[in-house]
Amino acid sequence: MIQMANITKSFGKHEVLKGINLTVKKGEVVCILGPSGSGKTTLLRCMNYLEKPNDGAVTIGDFTVNCKRPTKQEIHTLRQKTAMVFQHYNLFKHKTVLENVMEGLVIVQKQPKEKARETSVKMLEKVGLGSKLDAYPSQLSGGQQQRVGIARALALNPEVILFDEPTSALDPELVGEVLDVIQKIAKEGITMIVVTHEMNFAREVSNHVVFMDEGVIVEEGKPQDIFGGAKEERTRQFLKRITPEWSYTI
Repeated sequence: MIQMANITKSFGKHEVLKGINLTVKKGEVVCILGPSGSGKTTLLRCMNYLEKPNDGAVTIGDFTVNCKRPTKQEIHTLRQKTAMVFQHYNLFKHKTVLENVMEGLVIVQKQPKEKARETSVKMLEKVGLGSKLDAYPSQLSGGQQQRVGIARALALNPEVILFDEPTSALDPELVGEVLDVIQKIAKEGITMIVVTHEMNFAREVSNHVVFMDEGVIVEEGKPQDIFGGAKEERTRQFLKRITPEWSYTI
């Protein structure tokens, strides 16, 4: 289980998160929706301390961090329980696909190289890149690079994978291949929290949908409840205005 309790975050005088409370059950796929600037990515980054919350508590499994007074060891432990798939891939350009996936296993988890290689190959095969082990990021499409990022996250065997708008940097024709992989992972029961603008994906793959605006959770619930009959006027306005030029259909 993941729990965020009264999470606040400000950048200077600008309050980005205003006391967020969120619970995610083990094995759930939670999609976080909302307009730009609503605090979605900041909330995600607070879960693994890429951003330090000003107040509140983060719990993953049986481990809780008090955000006001975290120790370096507590932050390190929290980060080991998560893996993040970034919007812009964040791959090492001078390393091969296989080396990119192995990096965290060898450097952070201190695994022997042979074991790390075995795990990494398995994860790359899972995302359909078993034939690209020796390729460099510059030789891959954006969709393939993002799938390397997903394989890297899976290899760490985290308790939760955090996806920060994983398709927003992709050309429209590449979106489907990445969402297909995420859907496949979701069926395996891995806990995932996905910040996304892909409404059809959120509707059809997630167990729970969260709508944020201006640093607060406006509404949350099952996909059919949010998309089929949102209770809050602000949620209805947002969903009505979302008319993507290209939408993903499973």
